[in-house]
Amino acid sequence: MNTETRPGETHTQESQSGETRSVRPKLILASASPRRFALLQQIGLEPDALLPADLDETPEKGELPRKLASRLANEKATAAAAIVTARPEFAGAYLIAADTVVSVGRRILPKCEVAEEAEQCLELLSGRAHRVHTGVTLVTPKGALRHRLVESRLRFKRLSHRDIKAYLESGEWRGKAGGYAVQGLAGSFVLTLSGSYSAVVGLPLYETTVLLAGEGFPVHAGWKNGNV
Repeated sequence: MNTETRPGETHTQESQSGETRSVRPKLILASASPRRFALLQQIGLEPDALLPADLDETPEKGELPRKLASRLANEKATAAAAIVTARPEFAGAYLIAADTVVSVGRRILPKCEVAEEAEQCLELLSGRAHRVHTGVTLVTPKGALRHRLVESRLRFKRLSHRDIKAYLESGEWRGKAGGYAVQGLAGSFVLTLSGSYSAVVGLPLYETTVLLAGEGFPVHAGWKNGNV
């Protein structure tokens, strides 16, 4: 039986029991983030592989937050795509990369690795509005790049010393842009959120599915028979 598949198409395979099932193209996530992995699973998309890119994420001089998010998403996608191209088992795969940047005005907040950084971020965000810029890039099976940028706006309540101390002790801030994770304990800090909640978590689901579906990926394939 010929199982060759053109990009964007599914093909069928016959199991030993004689049943016919569809086989979708492979989906690669260029990230080791458990949050992005879980978000894809939430909408029935199970990545076949994780290929995180090790990049210098330092902003360029004068670089605006939205430009940084777009640039890093594209660079992550390009770096992972180079690996995919060299591995025959990923032929015909779709690749998704994303990056999230938190900012107050033009000031880009770090992805905190030490408690002092996270404390400074939380003190800055306390009682103020800020923005979360999330870039998502798709690399198609033919190597073309498709990109979307999503901007969300949030306002935190005024954080007490006790709020900040307890959050720092939780360790949830570690590695997070802006020093917090909205899907966790810090969700209790949010007074308002305008935009995409999933983008703030790390991957805008609407834009991701639009990009995939627009290039022929069967985004609903995992919805059958309650597989989500």
